[in-house]
Amino acid sequence: MRKALVVGIDEYPGSARLKGCENDAMEVARLLDTNADGSPNFDVMVSNNVKTRSVLKSLILDLFKGDDEISLFYFSGHGYVTDIGGYIVTPDFSRHDEGISMDEILKIASLSAARHKIVILDCCHAGAMGTVTIPGNSAAFLEQGVIILASSRRTELSMEASGHGVFTNLLIDALKGGAADIGGEVTPGNIYSYIDKALGGWKQRPVFKANIVRTVSLRKVKPLVALSELRKLTEYFQHADSEYPLDPSYEYTAEAPDTENINIFKVLRRMQLIGLVEPVGEEYMYWAAINRKSCRLTSMGTYYWKLLTDKRI
Repeated sequence: MRKALVVGIDEYPGSARLKGCENDAMEVARLLDTNADGSPNFDVMVSNNVKTRSVLKSLILDLFKGDDEISLFYFSGHGYVTDIGGYIVTPDFSRHDEGISMDEILKIASLSAARHKIVILDCCHAGAMGTVTIPGNSAAFLEQGVIILASSRRTELSMEASGHGVFTNLLIDALKGGAADIGGEVTPGNIYSYIDKALGGWKQRPVFKANIVRTVSLRKVKPLVALSELRKLTEYFQHADSEYPLDPSYEYTAEAPDTENINIFKVLRRMQLIGLVEPVGEEYMYWAAINRKSCRLTSMGTYYWKLLTDKRI
């Protein structure tokens, strides 16, 4: 089972009210619910505008109990930090009682029997989760299977723009496919890389912390190349440093095109477009065929060739 608890809180009292958290949570929940092809993904519970700390803590405890494949917690709202740690803030906050301690959430996740425990926070000071503030604070250390994706560092604010969280807006684009690998898998590490590059060096800095043995996919989208075509890498290239010879019969505009070769050439050109194959001695695959040159694997192509050869995919 893949479970997700998605929470967005806009309805804070007075001037503390936010604008985009509920909408962001709904869009994240929609994307986690199904893969791009409509197949089921996470069993999602949305609980927006939770009124009290006790209710939200109860939901978090329910999420992380059991031995699910993935238990994922997404929160968008206010965050607060003190000398002793960070907190996600609930609407019933008061002085010295701001909300739920990030250390406590991490402890709950760490004790879970779920294979992967993922926490995604879009709030100010989100990077305080998993950060040692008090010597001997064991809650700051990540147990195996724990992944934290935070919108900002411990000392930073997390911004809203045009009614949306800057971090979650990028998270949504990443889940839609912006952070997908060649096989169409969207992983937490790729999401972080996508957001990290988009935010640059002068804005809030996202934080990624993980203690994992094996990567995990949060959503599947249409792959850049079908797996059946990707497997042809080992058919076309017997060795990682092999070259595949071309001639004019591979190009349909030539005088004597060959149907089978044309179909192979279409696959090779698609692989070139995504960086797996490159022509040798020519800038374009077309001229490599016309001039009887060849094509070869790029560094990325070699990587996937080895994965296929070792039956990793």
